[in-house]
Amino acid sequence: MKDYLAVCGTTYHIIRLLGHGKGGYSYLAECDGQQVVLKQIHHEPCDYYTFGNKIEAECRDYQRLKDAGIRIPAMLAVDIGLERIVKEYIEGKTVFDYVRDGVSVEPYLQQVREIATHAKAQGLNIDYFPANFVVRDGMLWYIDYECNDYMDEWSFDNWGVKYWFRTPEFEEYLTREQR
Repeated sequence: MKDYLAVCGTTYHIIRLLGHGKGGYSYLAECDGQQVVLKQIHHEPCDYYTFGNKIEAECRDYQRLKDAGIRIPAMLAVDIGLERIVKEYIEGKTVFDYVRDGVSVEPYLQQVREIATHAKAQGLNIDYFPANFVVRDGMLWYIDYECNDYMDEWSFDNWGVKYWFRTPEFEEYLTREQR
């Protein structure tokens, strides 16, 4: 990985990898003293999810979430050609960190259920995996832009909640990631 990446002609210093998802790599980056997230889209195979144009999907989904009133980080820049996005950095621990470290997420369950109810009312599902939620000042932020048309099978209560506690599904995920 390079120490610097450009987005729309602006150069960002890469500080560290924040995460690797099915759509791309997200880095903590800095430009002019401001920390941001720089996401580089990748085209690695994903056996459980089908993508179209990922960068276009990110932009479309961002707008759908924003229009739906879901609390998300602002999109600051998008470079279609390089398939890079710069977004607001929401500092804090993820719900995944809390679950992995044995810290109760009970204080955030009401918030995620409110988000889920609101998303469903807008005809949307979001990715309820706990790494996609950051807690900042007691508020839950959905930091991913992925959303899909609502399907009950992928709702928080039918899928997401399985990963918000030390469940067999969560433990299996940890085991797979440690390989």
